[in-house]
Amino acid sequence: MNTQEKQPKLYRMGCIAFFFSGICAMSSGVIVSLLQEYYGFAYGMTGTLLSLMNIGNLVAGFASAILPSKIGTRATVMTLTSGYALGYLFMTSGNYMWLLMLAFLFLGLAKGNAINNCTVLVGNNAKDRTKGMNVMHASYACGALLGPILITAALLVGKFTPMYALAVLGVLLWLVFVAVKFPGKSAQTADGKKEKTDWSFLKEKKFWLLTGLIFCQNAAETSVTGWMVTYYKGNGILSGTLANYTLTIMWGATLIARLLIAFVFPIKDRFKALAIMGGGCVILYAALIFSNTGWLAILMLFAFSFAMAGVNPTGVAGAGNMLNAASMGIMLPAAGLGAILMPWIIGFVAEGVSLRAGMFCNIVPCVGILVFALLCRRLGDE
Repeated sequence: MNTQEKQPKLYRMGCIAFFFSGICAMSSGVIVSLLQEYYGFAYGMTGTLLSLMNIGNLVAGFASAILPSKIGTRATVMTLTSGYALGYLFMTSGNYMWLLMLAFLFLGLAKGNAINNCTVLVGNNAKDRTKGMNVMHASYACGALLGPILITAALLVGKFTPMYALAVLGVLLWLVFVAVKFPGKSAQTADGKKEKTDWSFLKEKKFWLLTGLIFCQNAAETSVTGWMVTYYKGNGILSGTLANYTLTIMWGATLIARLLIAFVFPIKDRFKALAIMGGGCVILYAALIFSNTGWLAILMLFAFSFAMAGVNPTGVAGAGNMLNAASMGIMLPAAGLGAILMPWIIGFVAEGVSLRAGMFCNIVPCVGILVFALLCRRLGDE
């Protein structure tokens, strides 16, 4: 049970850290394209590097749940957070594939660690957990939008300047976590024994339903961010330059929606709101896939992203008193598997049938969001 006194300072630091993580994590897609241009490696290597980042993200989540009881929370956080600075510095060291692979693995470790610890800091210290989680994710969206601008400006100085700039931001994120003053090794009980991690959340049905809900959200969102540009270009819906702005449209809609949820339309019934979001995702995604004109496609993409924006932060907030480092270390990596599985399924179906058929498969996790939200609502909010 989380009965600790809430500390607004820690809530703000969690949002600041997630802002820096948004820049560092979402810039990786642009950086990998620059590295491919500089070093001339094949598309297969590009996919390998991005996959290693996802693997690092999953490993970090589990490590954040297990390592604190072994080496302490402070040592765990400081070690994993260094991945952003080290990873981007490694990318400037030349055309060494093993070093680039290690760099992207380190980025994933830092990303997963930031997600876990920022979620706990904000969730446990925000006066309104749902509002706090949406503000935190809005901070991430701001970082994601600023990343490409930073890279474009840095390229005017030199071809490796973006990597150095992102490494500096990684150091700033590391310093934010230093200021948090995470505890060292596990506290001791009255009889002198180490305090054990509370794993009771694993027996809670709601925990697994929320994990399933966020799994579906990750699957649906990542499939759109990963495949939509290819889908638009392949079907002639949008031309090259305009198609490349699809991620900007998505993150813009995401930022607006999360800020509205946090400050204008506060959520009182989390799972009712999640069910509405899920229903909106189903309808709008279907409309998105069947949009055959450029401006209609852009409008539906914005609307779909708007509907999807609040699912992850609101779903995590629904964990209530189960929200701690251990539970997030299980929930977030397990849910993150959706981001790996669904894009692969789309590619498999696209190769065997058609890209439109593959993209239409993504409606399944959209329906999943709705179903899991309704099941959670039956259990009741905290």
